[in-house]
Amino acid sequence: MTKPFTEFEVYKKSIILAKVIFDLMKTEKLEKEYGFKDQIKRAVVSISNNIAEGSEYNNNKQFVRFLKHAKGSCAEVRSMLILSVELEFCSKTKIEEAINLSVEISKSLSKFIEYLKLRA
Repeated sequence: MTKPFTEFEVYKKSIILAKVIFDLMKTEKLEKEYGFKDQIKRAVVSISNNIAEGSEYNNNKQFVRFLKHAKGSCAEVRSMLILSVELEFCSKTKIEEAINLSVEISKSLSKFIEYLKLRA
């Protein structure tokens, strides 16, 4: 890969998702839910970090491994968003943007993984 990770659309979207998640965690209902907030924040940051880290190996097989980790973190974020509604920390309408963006990122990561596997 000659392209820097900061130019990948999926990386840019993961940064947007992180900003959305960090904003969502600023609600009064989550004020004392330190463990929950910490877990979802770590998971969302892991998406962009895994894309960045994997790209630096200049090895498609390694990059695919890190993209799979990013995809897993994306699913974790989505699961926690669903849980935040079930625990009444957030409304369903409030998390809708984040859920949709996480699904979009997950699909993009899958396509990226397939693309890299063909070139491994």
